[in-house]
Amino acid sequence: MRVLVLNGVNLDVLDRRDATMYGGLSLSELETKIYAWARELGATARCRQTNNEGQYVEWCHEALEWADGVVVNPGAWSHYSYAIHDALELLEVPVVEVHLSNIAEREDWRRNSVIAPLAAARILGKGPDGYREALEFLVAK
Repeated sequence: MRVLVLNGVNLDVLDRRDATMYGGLSLSELETKIYAWARELGATARCRQTNNEGQYVEWCHEALEWADGVVVNPGAWSHYSYAIHDALELLEVPVVEVHLSNIAEREDWRRNSVIAPLAAARILGKGPDGYREALEFLVAK
């Protein structure tokens, strides 16, 4: 199983954000955990992060050619980016939406996700362990 893990806007400064909400890890530390979890589960992961919405869309398009599953945490783009929605809609593999914090219990504007209707699963508020759960879900599919 080949899994693309796409992290979006502001996740490159994860270790500078509220540790109680986001887990306290740097993006590099999170990616190291993701790679280890994927290996444990017999999968391979490719992690990507960008603050450029167009790049995020391009990586979704590239996934059409090789990925068996996709884990997405678009960050704030989750709430309004129909460009990312449309790019993910093209995928014929399962997409799992992950958020480190529980967006369903945060500010009103964060509660809506335009990605949610496309997700085979959504994992909210489990911190970094949410990525492991997403990988487990995909491997079980």
